[in-house]
Amino acid sequence: MTATTDRDRQWWKEAVVYQVYPRSFYDSDGDGVGDLPGVTAKVEYLDDLGVDVVWLCPVYESPNADNGYDISDYRAIMDEFGTMADWETLLDALHEREMRLLMDLVVNHTSDEHEWFQRSRRREDGYEDYYYWRDGSPDEPPNNWGSFMGGSAWTYDEVREQWYLHLFDEKQPDLNWRNADVRDEIASLVEWWLEKGIDGFRIDASNYISKPEGLPDGASGRSPTGVEQFSHGPRVHEYLRELYERTFSNYDVMTVAEMNDTSVELAREYLGESGDGLDMIVHFEHMGVDAGPGGRWDPEGWGEWSLPAFKEIMSRWQRDLGDGWNAPYLGNHDQPRIVSRFGDDGEYRTESAKLLATFLLTSRGTPFVYQGEEIGMTNAEFDGLADLDDPQTVGAIEDLLAAGTVDSYAEVREFVNYVSRDHARTPMQWDDTENAGFTDGDPWFAVNDDYTEVNVADAIADEDSIWHYYRRLIDRRHDADVLVYGDYDLLCPDDEQLYAYTRTLDDEAVLVVLNWSADPAAFEPEDIDVSASSVLISNYDDASARGVRRDYRPYEAVVVEL
Repeated sequence: MTATTDRDRQWWKEAVVYQVYPRSFYDSDGDGVGDLPGVTAKVEYLDDLGVDVVWLCPVYESPNADNGYDISDYRAIMDEFGTMADWETLLDALHEREMRLLMDLVVNHTSDEHEWFQRSRRREDGYEDYYYWRDGSPDEPPNNWGSFMGGSAWTYDEVREQWYLHLFDEKQPDLNWRNADVRDEIASLVEWWLEKGIDGFRIDASNYISKPEGLPDGASGRSPTGVEQFSHGPRVHEYLRELYERTFSNYDVMTVAEMNDTSVELAREYLGESGDGLDMIVHFEHMGVDAGPGGRWDPEGWGEWSLPAFKEIMSRWQRDLGDGWNAPYLGNHDQPRIVSRFGDDGEYRTESAKLLATFLLTSRGTPFVYQGEEIGMTNAEFDGLADLDDPQTVGAIEDLLAAGTVDSYAEVREFVNYVSRDHARTPMQWDDTENAGFTDGDPWFAVNDDYTEVNVADAIADEDSIWHYYRRLIDRRHDADVLVYGDYDLLCPDDEQLYAYTRTLDDEAVLVVLNWSADPAAFEPEDIDVSASSVLISNYDDASARGVRRDYRPYEAVVVEL
């Protein structure tokens, strides 16, 4: 059984993180694009919800080929979002309310409009190998690696007359971390932001920063081609540990590394002082539970998922990290809406959204809530490619069309409306007025049609809403060390409907029972004494009166103190 000591305690372990996608959060000036003053205007809202940390997606200077993840100046704010003074006002507003700010660190790649790339393509002294450049015929890429955005990971540059590598969009060239000057530049910009008073970083695409010598071809069968070559490359631990020792280790901050293609065993090598110094990892294993045989962008066999398989994945990450820490999440800016994906966005939208909240906020680790989850926002409908904004979705569909896998968008419309990243990027739904109260202008991206029924104003006015349930759950988590530091033990692992587990810490024990289905379910609490238990929280009003029992209603979630 876990024993919590003062040494084990960290503020970031006890926090609840709320992710803001600023472009879609709140527009303060009517230009249709969310901005930093818009985030500041909603700080009181976030404080009322009870969150401790705001993770702000990139607001740096960018041409927006990938909505800010293509950075042209790491020390400047994008004009659409405001000014550095606006950013400082936001930081002060958060700190005044004892909330913290987590920034995005995107350093696997830059924008092709960054000064470093422009100087490198001109072969200026000292910048020649800031990126990966290779000779070759303009008609034949240097290797067979594919891009996460579709197509080849190589683009021929007419200025330098060489190919450059980009694992993402062609406007996102990969930095060459082998170059010590590049690592110096990155450490310098990290130090610059830490000195401005931020409370940590979410490190984007961190397992791709090291590429193997010779950049060998990838094997077929994985998507994108070559991922086994450039994921967790030969010097990735060296680079991350060096960055930690030069920067993060000197501040009281949290570091969260995004790492696709990562196992629990690999994660342990990155975490804590025995690893590379990282605090936690955002893994993707559970994000593939509903993918087709060929991965996320395989239009065959998608959307079906098994609760026992999901439980096995999530339990392994909560149980087997050793001294490492977990970062549980169900959605973010790169995923569809959680209630449409893992719940029921129809008859049981409210119940299933509350169940998902219960799971997230009683899991072991630092939970990450994405904007809109607290009101149960759902997937939108995209009738054609022209309705999409996400370059990853568009690139994947264009690849399918080019390969002859499908003949038209109509064939994959249902698939896209399940899987696209664009679902998470529709504007936040604040009220039932025009454009959901997000902007007085024309929104940069269409608002979901359901905003008149699903919005913040209505949710706050209804004490039984999803929003109030999140607030109560966050309060419960803040008050209960057992929900933060307690051991996790899975019950009934093979049950197709029930996800049940206990959290135990010293002499405290909590039982969580989730009927993850639209049908009634029976729970047999073997080897658990529920005679003196009491209900802490449930998503059905009469659960406390009914007490701990064996029958559970559709999407019912109950948390009991044993």
